[in-house]
Amino acid sequence: MNHPSEPVAASQHSMNQFGSRIASHLDDALQGVPRDVAERLRAARVQSLAGRRMTEAAHAPAVVQQGGSAALQGGFGFWGWAAAVLPLLALTLGLLGIGNFQEQLRAIEIADVDAELLTGDLPTSAYTDPGFAEYLKVDLKN
Repeated sequence: MNHPSEPVAASQHSMNQFGSRIASHLDDALQGVPRDVAERLRAARVQSLAGRRMTEAAHAPAVVQQGGSAALQGGFGFWGWAAAVLPLLALTLGLLGIGNFQEQLRAIEIADVDAELLTGDLPTSAYTDPGFAEYLKVDLKN
């Protein structure tokens, strides 16, 4: 059974080998360089390696590469789950609440129109007029 950190360790090992080969080529190229320049190059190399070690220590436990994809190492526990699910739950409840609120407003508007029609001063012949029926259809759609 493969351990999740094995691909990272193999990749790290190949990167270290590559770095060692480059360092040996740089050492070979130092033969014709003046001593003060060689000393400055050596100091820069030491500083670069120290920075790389600090970066590796900061990022190594955070990400593990598995089969071409990166995965976070370690469990999230309850708070990680809650941080992922609670915003979705709040959004869903908010959308349902807005839909319910708009439905209630529409029902109140229709009830107001019906109440106005039933309590208004219209003659009974107005209800049988075809133009009045069209007016109601157009008025209710808006």
